[in-house]
Amino acid sequence: MTDYCIGPASPARSAGGPNGARGADVLLAVLQFADGLFPSGGFAHSFGLETYAQTGAIRDASGVGEFLRAQLEGSTGPADAVAAACAVRRARETDLAGSVEIDQRLDAMKWVPEFRAGSLQMGRQTARVAEATGDAFMAELAHAIDDGGTPGHHAVVFGAALGRHDVDPELVAAAYLHSTAALLVNAALRLVAVGQLEGQRLLASLRPLIGRLAHEAAIAEPDEMWSFTPALEIAGVRHGGLDARMFRS
Repeated sequence: MTDYCIGPASPARSAGGPNGARGADVLLAVLQFADGLFPSGGFAHSFGLETYAQTGAIRDASGVGEFLRAQLEGSTGPADAVAAACAVRRARETDLAGSVEIDQRLDAMKWVPEFRAGSLQMGRQTARVAEATGDAFMAELAHAIDDGGTPGHHAVVFGAALGRHDVDPELVAAAYLHSTAALLVNAALRLVAVGQLEGQRLLASLRPLIGRLAHEAAIAEPDEMWSFTPALEIAGVRHGGLDARMFRS
């Protein structure tokens, strides 16, 4: 018979010491900041997907998958994920100047107005939450953003916040990439004939790509960031001229 006795866990069933507790703390931090329900405002953005959907260029899960891979491989991986991983190391060292340098480099790459505004909005919201946790460095970074000392892009703030929890840079990059993919899949559910099950299949299919991009991001330096997605950027520019829009980008 199954024992449903409620009470303190026995030694054999417990997590087993400080390493288990530390691992749980790291995991919980990642789950909090990468959660689709995290109040960053990401749900309001499609980062060009709405343009493709309205023009009929993307109609199904296959098209969404191609869009996701282009976004991850051409921009989010080599630019944002690298920025997030580098921000982890700067935050561990409480290096505000280094964090600002990464932020400014990323800012220079985001020339599409709606994409840039979305990244900044999500970054500011994330900074407010991170500051509210009581971390002194995140408070300093949040104040620098508010005072105009640094742009405050989402990838940099995301990386810094998790760096303060001592999360590994590669794990941070993977979490950022996955959260970006999940955000875009959720947008696709509202824009294209894609169901929940298909959306989850898409996310599962991206795991090998996300793993590779996260590893590459973790060993890169800020001056190695790059982005090249001309078709997606054109879609971002055209988005503002759509007759009816569900998303801000």
